[in-house]
Amino acid sequence: MGSARVKLISYTPEPEKVVAYAARICYSSEDPFELYDQLSEDQIARSIKTVKKRGHLSVLEHVSFTFVIDGCSRVCTHQLVRHRLASYSQRSQRYVNQEKEDFVIPPTIKENADAVALFQEHLQSSKRLYEQFLSLGIPKEDARFILPQSVKTTIVVTMNARELLHFFALRTCKRAQWEIQEVAMLMLNEVRPLAPILFEDAGPSCISMGQCPEGNEKCYEEVSKQWK
Repeated sequence: MGSARVKLISYTPEPEKVVAYAARICYSSEDPFELYDQLSEDQIARSIKTVKKRGHLSVLEHVSFTFVIDGCSRVCTHQLVRHRLASYSQRSQRYVNQEKEDFVIPPTIKENADAVALFQEHLQSSKRLYEQFLSLGIPKEDARFILPQSVKTTIVVTMNARELLHFFALRTCKRAQWEIQEVAMLMLNEVRPLAPILFEDAGPSCISMGQCPEGNEKCYEEVSKQWK
């Protein structure tokens, strides 16, 4: 669909072991300086499943994951930064020249030849005006006001595991906007191999709830088949 790329560039080492350790500390009187090294894979799995079942999700906040997301639009990142329990660093339009930046074209526009022509005409006009502003001595921080939200950008995002699960629940939902759905799925594909127990049930909230939180049963049936 879109052109976004996602790469996990850093994460807490042994994320599942750290979560399990934090959980065991809450309920165990064992020596905390020996407990970490003594945890078996079975204990780690059981601890994670138990705290998730009980809703004791604060222990998931001890591990974090850092992604670089490239090629998404500023429409997408405007939605992304609404997730407040995260850290963000985005390419600045104030300091970085945007003359050579590309733009994201939504699928519904791509499917319509007339719409594509109108869209491209508007983009080229915006780029020409941006370049003219710069040549007139207008600073980049003011020239950027003419750029469409479809301009591509790059952003570094760090979230802890608890917030990631919340993010996936909202943004992999079929009713989420298409571009952030795509980014969320790419992020999930990056973390699930590293922490399969933590993220084994990550996905739309309807899957874990057994029903659509918005009451759309038809959508729930379609999503259930897709995720199975």
